[in-house]
Amino acid sequence: MNQGKVIRFCLVALPTGLLVMGAASVMVTHLIGGKDPDVEEAEQKRQQAARIMRKEVNREDLERYVGVLANDIGERNLDNYKSLRAAAFWIESTMGPSNMGYAVDRQAYEVEGQEVWNVVAELKGLERPDEIIVVGAHYDTVPGSPGANDNGTGVAALLSIANALAGSQPSRTILFAAFVNEEAPHFQTETMGSLVFADWLRQKGANVKGMISLETIGYYTDSPGSQKVPDGVPPEDFPEVGNFLALVGNPKSGELVESAGKGYESAGVGVSALPVVLPESIDGVGWSDHWSFWKEGYPALMATDTAPFRYPHYHLSTDTPDQIDFDRFTEVVRGLQSTVETLANP
Repeated sequence: MNQGKVIRFCLVALPTGLLVMGAASVMVTHLIGGKDPDVEEAEQKRQQAARIMRKEVNREDLERYVGVLANDIGERNLDNYKSLRAAAFWIESTMGPSNMGYAVDRQAYEVEGQEVWNVVAELKGLERPDEIIVVGAHYDTVPGSPGANDNGTGVAALLSIANALAGSQPSRTILFAAFVNEEAPHFQTETMGSLVFADWLRQKGANVKGMISLETIGYYTDSPGSQKVPDGVPPEDFPEVGNFLALVGNPKSGELVESAGKGYESAGVGVSALPVVLPESIDGVGWSDHWSFWKEGYPALMATDTAPFRYPHYHLSTDTPDQIDFDRFTEVVRGLQSTVETLANP
């Protein structure tokens, strides 16, 4: 499809043509422990189809995903509601039965008289299906920014990892979630999409073993002094050059951070990861969707290029695809795929 037609497609064709299940879906049935033979059979058929559609993480797809979000759709928030919806429709379609083979769930709720929603796809675990790993990224942007890095890169990574694992059979269940309303004024409020989702999981008694928030992960530089250190972090414990990925967790998530770091390292990719456990009181430590899972008592971490502590275009109109280091970004996503696989197969 010509990229210039993406928004029109999202706004017109998808709402009428895409089959999206609601809250009483396969995912809900699984999380509360019920089993329906017809649903199980349909799931097996979807997995067979998904295995055919499976694709390794690659630069071409990552670049295309970021371009659709930042160039074709652009600024995505309640002030630009059509674009926010277009992004959600596009994510649904990309992950859906015709492209990656997933059954896609829509968790809808109302904010300021407008319907918004999280987009969720489930990869059911084989040996420990009631143990859940959540991989999430927010698809909205701040006003005035096309959001290539924040958070087009997170969404692109989410889609690419989901595609690379499509039709596989991990030990634990993986939920791939694209969250709405991470940015202000919704951040850390009841209208924040990831908080709505984490609260719903807690109410259902879901056994979430870990959550990874993919947040602003596309900018890397070898310039001396390019990495700022958050106040409260000993400078000697943090690199001075912004050419690494940070895996950031709070003290209660220390074991998750350690396992994630080992999983990333095992991939042998060209960008190193820095697993770090820090108090939530330090600026930046809780600045993404992992915070919502901490609030609900779940272990969670943020994978990030450290955003405002490195990226000069953070929350600006200049946050465009040409600022992304797609070669290193691709390496990072391959490493994060290994992290997800490690956590899902203990």
